[in-house]
Amino acid sequence: MFGGLAANVVVLGFVSMLTDVSSEMIYPLLPLFLTSVLGAGPAFLGVIEGIAEATASLFKLVSGMLSDRVGRRKSLVLGGYSLSSLSRPLIALATSPLAVLVIRFSDRLGKGIRTSPRDALIADSVDASSWGRAYGFHRSMDHAGAIIGPLIASLLLGVAGFGLRTVFWLAAIPGIFAVVVIVFRVQEVKRRASANGTFLTALPRGRLRTFLSILFLFTLGNSTDAFLLLRASRLGVTPAVIPLLWMVFHLVKMGSSMPFGLLSDRIGRRGVIVAGWTIYALSYLGFASATTERQIWLLFMLYGLYYGLTEGVEKAFIADMVAGQERGGAFGWYHCVIGIGTLPASIMFGLIWEHAGMHAAFLTGAALAAVASVLLLAGMGSLRRG
Repeated sequence: MFGGLAANVVVLGFVSMLTDVSSEMIYPLLPLFLTSVLGAGPAFLGVIEGIAEATASLFKLVSGMLSDRVGRRKSLVLGGYSLSSLSRPLIALATSPLAVLVIRFSDRLGKGIRTSPRDALIADSVDASSWGRAYGFHRSMDHAGAIIGPLIASLLLGVAGFGLRTVFWLAAIPGIFAVVVIVFRVQEVKRRASANGTFLTALPRGRLRTFLSILFLFTLGNSTDAFLLLRASRLGVTPAVIPLLWMVFHLVKMGSSMPFGLLSDRIGRRGVIVAGWTIYALSYLGFASATTERQIWLLFMLYGLYYGLTEGVEKAFIADMVAGQERGGAFGWYHCVIGIGTLPASIMFGLIWEHAGMHAAFLTGAALAAVASVLLLAGMGSLRRG
């Protein structure tokens, strides 16, 4: 135990931190690389991110159900992290937007393989009364990596004078360390394999189905955060400073994830999630009307609170609704719904931006988030800790 948390939770937190150091050395620079170096536009950026996340989400469903069926999760976690760590730095070799699409596809495929088994393994490793805390800790560690990664990238670009492609290559190092930690420190939790014979066909039922339906509506307005970085760059945030902006954003996410997870253990999940979705809507309204670089910094900090309120709490909410032998599949459906919604959301956002303007795109996202918040309040009754 570490601070009251099971060893698996702590180790998986460090794995996510190392992986995000690697990923976030690249991701905040990707919109700039695509548009300025490779000549892609906002619409193609939306296509790349939408396809990448939809791919990840489909495999999150498959891997989650598979981990329930076979009764083991660690091998899927290891395979997914390994694939991402090997493919992600290859963006340094890209000479066209299509090449970036292929590499992002591979990277997100790895994420799809690992995520649901990892989330289920966390729940398997701790008591139900601490799920909010466990997922809050995991998200905090993930965001810690997302602080360190952009800081390293900014130093490499602004101080060391390295180019974008060199930074992308160096991002391989923390990813490799993450894989080593999984091999030697993550432990399988003994559990009974699912006897469900409807593998990959068992649809969510009851309250889980209701929540996922509302979540899908929210996700239609929740396009890739790459558009926020593009918005920042067009309001004057320079390439060397963008990683710092991304770092501050993740600092807020890191600092708020565990406290709000603990809060949801005490007062319930639903109200915390609605508060997060409401802040999302307000943030998008702000991005639509921002006119200065200072406003962008404040909006990114506000937007970080949305993540702190929702990421870990939504996962704990999912765990509340299902039995242990169905947990991997439930997380699979959760991630699948988000990914299926992200593809049209990102494409739609890019098209609205190009044809109706940036303001219309952000206002659309804010409106969908507001409607989803009302539906979550009205459409779901009370639930244990939720």
